[in-house]
Amino acid sequence: MDRQQLLALWQDLFDVPPPKSLSRPFLRRVLAFEVQARAMGGLPKGFSAKLERAAGEDAPKRSDGLQPGGRLLREWNGITHVVDVTEQGFRWRDQTWRSLSAIAREITGAHWSGPRFFGLHGGAGR
Repeated sequence: MDRQQLLALWQDLFDVPPPKSLSRPFLRRVLAFEVQARAMGGLPKGFSAKLERAAGEDAPKRSDGLQPGGRLLREWNGITHVVDVTEQGFRWRDQTWRSLSAIAREITGAHWSGPRFFGLHGGAGR
């Protein structure tokens, strides 16, 4: 299917327009999964509720043991980075982040475990 056909199928299956800028391979994978799940009687019992919990407000916003008001410091390439722990997640460079790993990736340009990068799991090594 070309992109326009994939977008039309998305609209038909989900009854909402697809998110903008999804790649054609990603659209194919999502649509194939959905068609297969429907053909096989839907998702496994309890799976939808599990997804809802993971995506909802119950999803963890910060690593275990970190309390609002806490502060993490990490020096990287001569620059000290300060991250404040808040009720909403983490505050770094006047922006709120849900994930320490996303902050570590911004700082380093590489994939890191955020808790490990900030020394919460026995060292800051990669």
